[in-house]
Amino acid sequence: MRRIPAALAVIGLSALTLVGCASTPGSAASCDRPTDSSGVLNTVSVSGAEGAPNVTLSAPVYVDHTVAVDETVGSGLRVTSDMQDVQFTITIMSGSTGQKILTSGTQVTPLSKWREQYAGFAELMTCATEGSRILGAVPASALSAEAAQGWGLTGADSIVVAIDLQKVYLAAADGTPQYNDRRGMPSVVLAPNGTPGIIIPDTAPPSDLAVEVLKKGDGPAVGDGDQIRINYTGLTWADRKVFDSTWDKGASTAVTLDAVVPGFAQALKGQTVGSQILVVIPPSLGYGDKTTSSVPAGSTLVFVIDVLGVDTPAAP
Repeated sequence: MRRIPAALAVIGLSALTLVGCASTPGSAASCDRPTDSSGVLNTVSVSGAEGAPNVTLSAPVYVDHTVAVDETVGSGLRVTSDMQDVQFTITIMSGSTGQKILTSGTQVTPLSKWREQYAGFAELMTCATEGSRILGAVPASALSAEAAQGWGLTGADSIVVAIDLQKVYLAAADGTPQYNDRRGMPSVVLAPNGTPGIIIPDTAPPSDLAVEVLKKGDGPAVGDGDQIRINYTGLTWADRKVFDSTWDKGASTAVTLDAVVPGFAQALKGQTVGSQILVVIPPSLGYGDKTTSSVPAGSTLVFVIDVLGVDTPAAP
């Protein structure tokens, strides 16, 4: 049976991992970059193509707080919230020996997950823009004890980091609000961080698929074969209870149109990144007469979906 996946994104690295613990989304709206006023990074050079930074140290580097310089400033979306997903390539060097610890790419993951275990990395990306190359120095104190120990760092040690910030996603739909006047549809209210609250009317649900664009984004349109990064909240019309929500999990999810129920796919196809849509799905385009662990058979489903981005295909 088709279902809407709700798996959290995780890091796909052998030497650099994140556990799937709960997170509390924060805000980076002040946009204070950890700049290097000390000049300590003047002893570090970085070269190489995007996605393959080559870092060289001409002298040992020790810092007591995270510092950074933007070697390249990208023109893409800015990281302003811990709720945003990011994807990047990272090279990590020992500040004391200048030896490479690792170079690796990452999967799409919320900045909040990085802040939990690699706070220094989250600081480096806060307020940076997609397409930027960031050079930084991070003290062992800005890493989890597990990470510091795994990389052989003591309390006084630091690492030098080069990050190519390849992809930044929206934290929530940011499109232009749209006017809708169809009667009998649920109402949607938004929390300051974008989390939707859905009010279902005390009437019979629409008998056919009903879609309203609440916000119209100006990003690319969703097509067949795309892996789409979304936030969503789902309820059943009859009991007005949330049965699934990425907002509650603290992380978006990625879906393809062939891996969700038909009504969800039909509503999502052609929508643009940055859009928010309200969808009412009749049983025939949902789970039909089948019962899931959280949805009774014959249920009309209600979703609010934020289209946050389209995943970049992995390199072959």
